[in-house]
Amino acid sequence: MKIVFTGGGTAGHVTPNLALIESFQRDGIECFYIGSRAGIEAKLVERHNLDFYGIASGKLRRYFDWQNFIDPVKILFGFFQALWILLWRRPEVLFSKGGFVAVPVVIAAWSLRIPVVIHESDLTPGLANRLSAPFCRMICLNFEETAVHFSQRSTRVTGTPLRAGLVQADGERGRQWLNEFKVFGKTQPILLAVGGSLGAQTVNRLVRADLARLTERFYVVHVVGKGGVDPQLLDIPHYLQFEYLDEPYGDVVAASDVVISRAGANALFEFLWFKKPQLLIPLPRAASRGDQLQNAALFEQKGYAQVRHEGDLGPGELARAVDSVWMVRFDMARRLGSARLPDSLGLIRQAIEAAAAAN
Repeated sequence: MKIVFTGGGTAGHVTPNLALIESFQRDGIECFYIGSRAGIEAKLVERHNLDFYGIASGKLRRYFDWQNFIDPVKILFGFFQALWILLWRRPEVLFSKGGFVAVPVVIAAWSLRIPVVIHESDLTPGLANRLSAPFCRMICLNFEETAVHFSQRSTRVTGTPLRAGLVQADGERGRQWLNEFKVFGKTQPILLAVGGSLGAQTVNRLVRADLARLTERFYVVHVVGKGGVDPQLLDIPHYLQFEYLDEPYGDVVAASDVVISRAGANALFEFLWFKKPQLLIPLPRAASRGDQLQNAALFEQKGYAQVRHEGDLGPGELARAVDSVWMVRFDMARRLGSARLPDSLGLIRQAIEAAAAAN
């Protein structure tokens, strides 16, 4: 069997693919990847010993922008590029994680009668997966509530596949790794602040505004995104900055006691796996389609997290919000511990293999 993967734009559209690729490659199954030339996926995929093909891509916007007149041409060109790659490589099945680059690849695969399986992470589907859905055999979901948006398609609740580095993570190893950069004691708790794969300037600003308060109680590990490291803060005690964490990420999450994060669905599923109490600061509707607001509200409703909106977080408010999570961390941990997680990797592998076999 030969499998082609697509998806890109953010790490959330790539890392679940990498978990599946790792699993299939261990079984000797050939995989390759089609993504955007300029997207984050090219950098993330390069470590996995598989062929990567970059195609032209355009963003699918719901708002007016002059790029809207150019991007349809890019998408059409990307479709023909994907068509040529698929004709040449002849995969048995395509797995799409979404993102704007995936749409022309999905349609090209469908036109060649290559079965397509897609994965939707969010509570409500993104535009790329809405456009891709009519061309697929199966839609894998993070949340049961999402199925109503795909009532005419075959769906299965699978959760998100996690890479081996997450499943096999070790908190003690993570603390030891952090100690290589700055001495972290064995008893003081660790606060992990993650702005997202491309960084989040607002989260970075909020963390740094309350850094003095936060470092009184916690060792603060701050993932700031590309170019986000502040040289003036390198010598602050109990504070570490990283642009991005790849291989050590699982160990660092496992070592953490509380997490500050945006509310992307893949990140939430990872924190659910690790049973970590969370303070969520979802992207506001003005900066997104509102998916993070819905994801965060669901996690708060289930008692897995507390939510604060960035517009409500003035000076000192973030530290108070973290204190609030800290006070109820044991109750949160109990609720997180009661969550039943599916064998995401196994279920999605079954869906991919079944689609290939039925073709």
